[in-house]
Amino acid sequence: MVIKDSRDTGDTQVGVLLEPFVHQVGGHVSMMKYDEHTICKPLISQEQRFYESLPLAMKQFTPQYKGTVTVHFLKDSRGHLSLVASPLTDNREPYDVSPESSVMLWQKLQKSNGHSNDHHLVQLTQSLKESCPGKTLLRTELHISFMEDANGNQAEKKSCNPWRLHCHKEHLTRMYSEYQENKMHRFLLLENVVSKYKYPCILDLKMGTRQHGDDASEEKKARHIKKCEQSTSSSLGVRICGMQVYQADSNCFLCKDKYYGRKLSNDGFKKAIYQFLHNGSHLRTDLLEPILFQLKALLSVIKNQSSYRFYSSSLLIIYDGQMPPERIPGSHPQGCFQKTSCSSPEGLSKVDVRMIDFAHTTYKGSRYNHPIYDGPDHGYIFGLENLIQILQDISEVE
Repeated sequence: MVIKDSRDTGDTQVGVLLEPFVHQVGGHVSMMKYDEHTICKPLISQEQRFYESLPLAMKQFTPQYKGTVTVHFLKDSRGHLSLVASPLTDNREPYDVSPESSVMLWQKLQKSNGHSNDHHLVQLTQSLKESCPGKTLLRTELHISFMEDANGNQAEKKSCNPWRLHCHKEHLTRMYSEYQENKMHRFLLLENVVSKYKYPCILDLKMGTRQHGDDASEEKKARHIKKCEQSTSSSLGVRICGMQVYQADSNCFLCKDKYYGRKLSNDGFKKAIYQFLHNGSHLRTDLLEPILFQLKALLSVIKNQSSYRFYSSSLLIIYDGQMPPERIPGSHPQGCFQKTSCSSPEGLSKVDVRMIDFAHTTYKGSRYNHPIYDGPDHGYIFGLENLIQILQDISEVE
């Protein structure tokens, strides 16, 4: 992709100003919002290659790949940094870089020898809190999120998912130490899979019994093996990396992070899945069949992907915390009621199941010096089958 740096021509419209993606619930790389329907993340060539050669059967279960974009920093006269993507897309107006914009990722960061990194991180945290109200968080209103620890204790309420702030601060620390204004970074452009939801409830699951890639160092390999052995990754083939659940009774999001997920026993994992489907007032039983329908379809697809190993990838389960309008049974031929069949398009639209994070995915023909495996990813299949069984158990009880 040819990049035209408009600064060379005197044009002040230099690109798309990236905003924080406020619905990130897991991972360690900071995700950015490119536009209402697109997010972006730092490019890793192995992940790019996966998206470019994606099997047709898997496309419905992955975010749409929209290509790549070049990203760079801009610093204004006051030392404020902005993260800008170039070139512009054809269907949107460009942004002028303005230090007054509250959605700039590095709006408050100043490169100054007289201040410590901690000072800049405090400024960043405040900037991100200011960026969350309105359409950035939930389009229309400010909603508060709160984090619970493993004992159910609530921490300070925030206007963003706390993991969102954590990722930005971690990423900022690295970028700050390496800052070069003219350095170009390549990012992947991917579909924003939560853009259609008003109150996106998101469950981020790390899938499989193995999490280290083939290129991992011995130290990293040992660390990941230990995490799996001490969590439900080993016993169930799946563990929670993060989630946010809209609580209708308090008008808040309940948030949990990867550290919570690592401590869960098998029973604790099952209870967490139940909590993900509970809106604070009642269990969303209307979602069980659509979720199971999609998970079973994904299972069938994965079983047919010979040589693929989805190491360290995640699975997102998403639904809208806003309850659909109540329907009177019999008044709508395609309506889904509680445990009635939800295989219709209307029923499936309630939920979304997507695989993400393919930086360590390997397969025959991936052009990397990795081992070639036979058959499907049995660790991933093991996790999916257990997840399906847990949801079926919840459905039968309810």
